[in-house]
Amino acid sequence: MQNEEVILVNEQDEQTGTIEKMEAHRKALLHRAFSVFIFNGKGEMLLQQRALGKYHSPGLWTNACCSHPRPGEEVEAAALRRLKEEMGIETSLKKIFDFIYRTDFDNGLTEYEFDHVYIGDYPGLLEPDKREVKDYCFRTMEDISQDLIRYPEKYSSWFKIAFPLLSRKLKA
Repeated sequence: MQNEEVILVNEQDEQTGTIEKMEAHRKALLHRAFSVFIFNGKGEMLLQQRALGKYHSPGLWTNACCSHPRPGEEVEAAALRRLKEEMGIETSLKKIFDFIYRTDFDNGLTEYEFDHVYIGDYPGLLEPDKREVKDYCFRTMEDISQDLIRYPEKYSSWFKIAFPLLSRKLKA
């Protein structure tokens, strides 16, 4: 894994510094992140199953892509970059909301993120990077809601927070 830096922020998303990504996760430091949710022409949401080699949450289902902007990189530009890198797709994105979450993992790492949430539409073929994505599917919002109730352990911690927030925003 390359030594990538993340942007440290306060709870108002004001930059306070930069730090190596794994160090931010070891020290549980609040940093800037994003989550992208993609829908197809039928209104179904794209879910990806994280590759088994991921440093946390391997094999769990989550939204189309998540990551961190690099120092000096705009959040939306980073979201577009990672969407192309992870899922092999390009589309326009619209920012919907932000939220802060913290999750401690069994491996000693902590995700403590100021997460910018984007949505987009993509009706075409996907070409996911197998190093990032084990599998993917499109599901209705209702199917996902029911699955989250029945099998919450199958989903990433941030997805379990972001999905209900997104559902409410889309209904508003």
